[in-house]
Amino acid sequence: MIPMVSELLDGVLLAATAEKLGVVDSVVKFFKDGGPFMFVNLFWFAVSIGVAGERIYTLMFRYNLNAPPFMEQISKLVMTGNVDRAVKLCSAAPHAPLAKVIRSGLTRANRGEIEVAKGMEEAIVEHTPGVSARIPWLWSLANIATLVGLVGTIFGLIGTFQALGNVPAEQKQTLLSDGISKAMNNTAFALSIAVICIIFHLILTSYAKHMVESVELNALKLENLLSRRHGGDTHLDGESRAA
Repeated sequence: MIPMVSELLDGVLLAATAEKLGVVDSVVKFFKDGGPFMFVNLFWFAVSIGVAGERIYTLMFRYNLNAPPFMEQISKLVMTGNVDRAVKLCSAAPHAPLAKVIRSGLTRANRGEIEVAKGMEEAIVEHTPGVSARIPWLWSLANIATLVGLVGTIFGLIGTFQALGNVPAEQKQTLLSDGISKAMNNTAFALSIAVICIIFHLILTSYAKHMVESVELNALKLENLLSRRHGGDTHLDGESRAA
């Protein structure tokens, strides 16, 4: 019984290996048939993946900061007069744009409302552009890949039609069919790259926009909180004593 199971597993592994090699061979043939422009688009595909990967890592990990609990802690510290501790809390997330903007306002908390507003406005202008950096590249890369694929398709068709004049009539149909099929490889690969770039562009643009809006909204909340604190808001003082 056990030898039979072993033989069965060996057969499955051999079949999987053969299938894997078949896929690799198909991909290699796909690129060779498409001609040199396939490898040009392969470069642009690598650039697209690199840009998308860098933006995903930066926005979702390096810049990521859970705004609601962070701002809740900041508000509690400000209401109890622990502005220095609030500044240290911001320093614990040195890369997050939200923490940088809030820290800029907190360090000016004792200079008046105008200085607080100016400081956070300056910080927003300084740090939020980095959130959307390089995301527009993906749209341009989609267009470049599409155009390169179109050029490869045109050159492939030109080569095919030129070759038709040097072969017997009975071979022209086969040659034309093969030539068009090879030329379409460029179009297929280019459109695939474009679709991937557009999907990443859509996701990252939405994520970056939400992050910038969160920074601006919470900066305004902190500005209002510090304004009430300077104005001696009785409700705020009551909350401070309760804390």
